[in-house]
Amino acid sequence: MASGLGLVAAAAAGGMHGAAGDTAARAAQSAPAGGPQGRWLSPVPGLAPIPEPMPELAGAAVNGKLYASQGQLPGFRPGGLMYEYDPAGDAWTKMKPMPHPFHHSAVAVLGEKMYFFGGFVLPESGPPGWVPVNDAWEHDPRTDTWRALAPMPTKRGAAVAAEAGGKLYVIGGAGPVPGAPNPAIRPGQPQRSLDAVEEYDPAANRWRARAPMPTACNHMAGGAVNGKVYVIGGRLSGAFIIAMPGNTALVQEYDPAADSWAIKAPMPTARSGLNAAVLNGIIYVGGGEVQTYQYLAAFRAFEAYDPAGNTWWQLPSMPAPRHECVMAALGTRVHVVGGDVQSAIVPLPKGVSFTTDAHHAFEVAP
Repeated sequence: MASGLGLVAAAAAGGMHGAAGDTAARAAQSAPAGGPQGRWLSPVPGLAPIPEPMPELAGAAVNGKLYASQGQLPGFRPGGLMYEYDPAGDAWTKMKPMPHPFHHSAVAVLGEKMYFFGGFVLPESGPPGWVPVNDAWEHDPRTDTWRALAPMPTKRGAAVAAEAGGKLYVIGGAGPVPGAPNPAIRPGQPQRSLDAVEEYDPAANRWRARAPMPTACNHMAGGAVNGKVYVIGGRLSGAFIIAMPGNTALVQEYDPAADSWAIKAPMPTARSGLNAAVLNGIIYVGGGEVQTYQYLAAFRAFEAYDPAGNTWWQLPSMPAPRHECVMAALGTRVHVVGGDVQSAIVPLPKGVSFTTDAHHAFEVAP
């Protein structure tokens, strides 16, 4: 299996170079002609903050409700969270924790169930780190129950998962280099991106390998439209943001019917640790992070991709920068919840927290 190999380099601490300008002015902008129109709702009643803010969240919308999962505690400890948000009552409800807590798991929805693939856990010994797993779990929000599935063939975290044609596809991710003596990856140690594509058949509870992704990456966004899966942006080398080379703006389209890949129009803003939501055939992508040798930052960028026209639009910026948050569409709104408002420093300085509980929504005009 081909891979993108990168050595992790030390990041230089810096200011918020490249941060967007005035929040209120930017949030009031209209979308470019021809693209989706809408506005950010922030702050407004009806968008309750998440009760337990954490970095490295992931989520999805199922049956008219929003779900926030996973999270990461200090020392790379998995949070194991699961929360349900009901927009009708503007209320969050804590659900049963994950049976096997992990972070950076790929999340997909099929019918009224959520699926979790891979992720990272702590090493059994030694310094904290990220150990990729091949876990596969099904969560039924109606009964708040978890079911273990056949494990993935490839252990990995920070991948993308999406549903197309009744099958689930897990794409890319990160893990140790071949032959590594220890499965854990840590900042400052060699690691790699993966190009692996694996298809899960929920009816048969079975996996099979598919055509690899042209450019290996991790920490990307993704979504499925009209039976095709789109992998957007991401990190080209290791799983940690301080790895060089850094972010990409690539858009890679996978056609499961033909088991083939195509390269589409690049995203306007290269980034990783971003999130995506699909609404009315448009893929909305928001946030993300970047580190170079000069600075580190989180993005406010909010952009939309139309697969039918292979066209991108830059939309009004998010009210606050963030990465690794919950992003999903409910009705006519794209909800954005939690995450970190700055790119991570490992370890964080004493007394510093980048994590937010903020809940914003982009209202898409008819």
